[in-house]
This record gives sequence, C-alpha cells and structure tokens, in this order.
Amino acid sequence: MNRKYHHGDLRAALIEAGLRLLETRAADDLSLREVARAVGVSATSVYRHFPDKAALLAALAADGLERLGAAQRQAAVAAGGGAAGFAATGRAYVRFALANPALFRMIFTSAPPSADHVDGTDAMAFLRANAAQAAGAAPDSRAAEVRSIWAWSLVHGLAMLMLDGQVPADESLVDEVVALG
Repeated sequence: MNRKYHHGDLRAALIEAGLRLLETRAADDLSLREVARAVGVSATSVYRHFPDKAALLAALAADGLERLGAAQRQAAVAAGGGAAGFAATGRAYVRFALANPALFRMIFTSAPPSADHVDGTDAMAFLRANAAQAAGAAPDSRAAEVRSIWAWSLVHGLAMLMLDGQVPADESLVDEVVALG
C-alpha cells in the first residue's frame, strides 16, 4: 500500500468511505476490500471495526438514518415548524431518497437499528414527534402514532415510486403530493 492511514478514527473514515462508494453503486456491490482501499488501509484492518460486511452495512444504514433525520430537522426549522414544518419533513424525506438512492434503499432494507444505535434524533423519532405536534397530540399518543405511520407511508411510497421510475422524479410533483397529505 502506498498510502498510510493517519487519521484518529478509522471506524468513522471507513463509514465515510462506504457512504461515498454508495453514491456510485448499490450496497450489494460494496466490498470490505474496496472500502479499505478507499481509506488506504489493509483489508484486515477493517475487521477490527466491522467483523463482516453486514456489520459495515448496518453502520452505514444507521449513519444514513441520522443524516435523513438531520435533513428533516433542518427542513422543519426552515419552514417554521407546525404543519408547514411537518410537510417540509415529508418533502425532505423524498428529496433525501432521490439524492441518495443506494443509501436510502439500504436503510430500509436493513434490519431496523438496535436501541443502542438510535438516540432519539433519528428520522423516525423525529417524524413521530413532528406528527404529534402537527396533530396537536401528545408525542406518545395513538393519534401521533397513526399520523406518523400515515405520513411515513405517503412519503416512503412516493420516494420508492420515484426511485423505481414508476412516476417522474420531479421536484414540483414532490411538493404537490406532500401538500395533498
């Protein structure tokens, strides 16, 4: 190897490299060796942080879910919260999917993150809290739960239809469909 790894957090560097590689290929096409090469370390050093490809993919999915949640939070704040903020989180969800198709698919085809990987700031926790606020309900109420499932179904379905080419990936269509909800 010509390059040597000189950063302080190899695990984080491997995740970043994996995310960059997902911009150009599907998760199934990602290999631990390729991620190691992208960081400039030996393939065996990857195993110190990820015992297998499934562990790396789980870490990538957890990171992706955090990024999706951050995009939704930023959209809600920019829209001023309330019902407008809730609709903005839906638009952000679909736009994240369109901008990160391989990562998005991997997030939702992986097993849900374990409790130790979710700190309450992930996309689903944020969606539930926002749904409760938009419905004028307590965050742990049945009304908030039903509204969040309905909203998630709407935006996830739209995202998948667009990713699969069933409907055009059109920004104005995202706005119109979310506005109907």
